[in-house]
Amino acid sequence: MDKMKKAFASKLLKIKAIKLQPDNPFTWASGWKSPFYCDNRKTLSFPELRNYVKLELTHAVLEHFPEVEAIAGVATGAIAQGALVADALGLPFVYVRSKAKDHGMENLIEGELKPGTKVVVIEDLISTGGSSLKAVDAIRRAGSEVIGMIASYTYGFPIAKQAFDDAKVELITLTDYEHVVAEALETGYISDADVVVLNEWRKAPADWKK
Repeated sequence: MDKMKKAFASKLLKIKAIKLQPDNPFTWASGWKSPFYCDNRKTLSFPELRNYVKLELTHAVLEHFPEVEAIAGVATGAIAQGALVADALGLPFVYVRSKAKDHGMENLIEGELKPGTKVVVIEDLISTGGSSLKAVDAIRRAGSEVIGMIASYTYGFPIAKQAFDDAKVELITLTDYEHVVAEALETGYISDADVVVLNEWRKAPADWKK
């Protein structure tokens, strides 16, 4: 297993940013029932972990996309993380709204992004990939080039992989479903029976019922 992904999975579980409840499923905003919930925004409340995430995201940008010229965060979850990364790199920062404001300048992208700029998008979590790729589309329509996206966590759904492939966006993540479940099992947070339930859910999350 990837040591960094395993370490970050452990840290998320420790602060309960990830909750696994096979017997008491959550309801996502999409209406999906899920035994799994991830809230990376909790990392912002723990200074040491916040700095860890900032550094790992920054290292990932430098390793995979060294030609970057600006950082964009996806509202709202990745605004803070994106701003931290941009500050660490000394680069311009913008964030992309889920929809344009209905007043003032009616901006979809907040901040100044010059056409032709090479942008790395920072995201906190990838589920289906829909909202993340809407941000990519907005940046492209503004005349800039998205050279990649880095997210703290992905569920790794096939629908998301296909969407990123279709959009021609390279996605790098700090951790993922496999590492979180493995770490949760290793530490006794969940049982082997729970893993079976989680894996069944992941195969068809839109249709899963407890």
